[in-house]
Amino acid sequence: MVSLALYYESLCPYSANFIVNYLDKLFEDDELLSIVDLYLSPWGNAKIRGNDTFVCQHGPYECLLNTVEACAIHAWPKLEDHFPFVYCVERLVYERKYPEWESCFEELGLDPKTISECYTGGYGDELELEYAAETNALQPPHKYVPWVVVDGQPLYEDYEDFITYICKAYKGTATPEACSKPSGYSIQRSKAKAKPIPPVCYRDTIISTLLEKIKSEISLWMQ
Repeated sequence: MVSLALYYESLCPYSANFIVNYLDKLFEDDELLSIVDLYLSPWGNAKIRGNDTFVCQHGPYECLLNTVEACAIHAWPKLEDHFPFVYCVERLVYERKYPEWESCFEELGLDPKTISECYTGGYGDELELEYAAETNALQPPHKYVPWVVVDGQPLYEDYEDFITYICKAYKGTATPEACSKPSGYSIQRSKAKAKPIPPVCYRDTIISTLLEKIKSEISLWMQ
């Protein structure tokens, strides 16, 4: 098995984009999914304050959704049980409809009671502090989210090509068909056709805000 870990935060639009448009590809290929041990860590760039309280990069609603997703992962530990819920919530984030996140219970036929008791009763905060400890102990430290790690090695800006690295790390004999595809799965890319660096939410809010401002100025200039 190849370990694949995603460190993310719920309201980072680039985390949502990765989960909805990239990570979901794993679940479209049973053969590929069978060689992957996927781990989700919904903490990201949040920071611990005094008395075991914490603040999130995108505000209180992000703290709520991080905690809700942590509760779902705890309540439904099997990947096939919790990922659809996380995907549903992040799809609504991607569509800018995240205040409607509770609709995911009805959509997936899930009982909201367990999750509600978890995040309103304080246990969700305990789970989040555990994710905080794991995230803050990463070596090398994470610089931004989504932070994707394959077999202990961060992929940095190449995170969208995570399938390439899964295939490279896999040591089994029955190679998934996806790993035999010549295009789109090669780590070697010509400089002439190098992909642009995918956007991220930086750990340092000042850097993140400055880069977003620069991107906005460039966009206006190009218009």
